[in-house]
Amino acid sequence: QVQLVESGGGLVQPGGSLRLSCAASGNIRNIAGMRWYRQAPGKQRVLVATINSGGITNYADSVKGRFTISRDGAKNTVYLQMNSLKPEDTAVYYCNAQVTTSGSWVASDYWGQGTQVTVSS
Repeated sequence: QVQLVESGGGLVQPGGSLRLSCAASGNIRNIAGMRWYRQAPGKQRVLVATINSGGITNYADSVKGRFTISRDGAKNTVYLQMNSLKPEDTAVYYCNAQVTTSGSWVASDYWGQGTQVTVSS
């Protein structure tokens, strides 16, 4: 079994910063891609940023230049540094990882429970 646990959400003023973390634990043999999604009230969940095992990153246009995704392979952890936050960044943020468990050769998607980010004055 694999668990993803997010932390770092909260309330921040416009223009402020937050750093989200997502730690994977359990019966892990390998983690390929790791991603951050967000879901605003009444809207669909959308992809925010991705990072593959080689460290290549991609971002949604709405966060380019403001958000930075990174990962620590030794800790099975992915981070999302969010700067210059705007009210429209308010959402529940979810991490996602493609994990191959011990004894398997097939990767499966795992999700964290989500962490609330609220940008408001």
